[in-house]
Amino acid sequence: FAAQRHVLTYMEDAVSQLLENREDISQYGIARFFTEYFNSVQQGTHILFREFSFVQATPHNRASFLRTFWRCFRTVGKNGGKYSSICCYLLTAQEYHCLLQLLCPDFPMELTQKAARIVLMDDAMDCLMSFSDFLFAFQIQFYYSEFLESVAAIYQDLLAGKNPNTVIVPTSSSGQHRQRQPPNDCNPLEGVEASLFYQCLESLCDRSKYSCPPSALVKEMLSSAQRMTFYGFLMALAKDQAINRALGALPDKGDLFLDPAMDQELEKLVAQVSGLSVSGPASSSADTANMPVRNSPRINSPWKPLHHRRKMDAESEGSNEETDSSEN
Repeated sequence: FAAQRHVLTYMEDAVSQLLENREDISQYGIARFFTEYFNSVQQGTHILFREFSFVQATPHNRASFLRTFWRCFRTVGKNGGKYSSICCYLLTAQEYHCLLQLLCPDFPMELTQKAARIVLMDDAMDCLMSFSDFLFAFQIQFYYSEFLESVAAIYQDLLAGKNPNTVIVPTSSSGQHRQRQPPNDCNPLEGVEASLFYQCLESLCDRSKYSCPPSALVKEMLSSAQRMTFYGFLMALAKDQAINRALGALPDKGDLFLDPAMDQELEKLVAQVSGLSVSGPASSSADTANMPVRNSPRINSPWKPLHHRRKMDAESEGSNEETDSSEN
């Protein structure tokens, strides 16, 4: 159970965070730190602003990152934009990559480009994509990254008439992803025999120690085709809602822009910022001016990466120097 849930990974990370931030944590206590750390793991917020090697370290981390990306930027697809007549913004791969880097500063561009190729089916990386198309393609590419590397190798062997009995499963321990050479899918009539392709994939899923789509769903998806291209397979994975439900990170496509819990939190936040009560009527400006200001206590997250604190401290010191110089 511990190995399946990657308990050791989280224990090592918790201890590392504890040692790096021991001066701050001493204010709260070690017991409280571990409680809040594992609460954040359960809630999926532990991956925020972390390094990519940690974000992709476990299936739970990957699912948490996907869910966080959706919840943070779903309004990109919900709101109208100048590029589209169907009430959603269309962005390039580079622009989506900038959004990913807001959550994970060192997120590799290569993964974003691979996800974009699933949507665009070619190397035109400057083309525009809707949020929903990119999100579901990105989910498949990011969550099943090692699986797709092996699928690409199998597909190339089948195209060359080789017997792909030996499958080399890539490792992600270093956090680096190899550049995948796009298989030749130029002719839509080409590809490989779907039934033979599935037999190889079924064997891969049985042997792989990394996350794979449910083989029964892959079989059902391939049973409707006689031949299958590589990018046709990836697009089918991205569009299959049964596979999306099995992964469990994102809602169905029809519910992609619905998040009542987040909407309620945003409404509360807007009400607090504007100084209005969520439940009561708006007060007059005179009454508001006479109301006592309540400063809510701010507690620093004990598992916050140390380099962010150092950055904040540096900015604070810079602002103090500027104030001192202005006074002089």
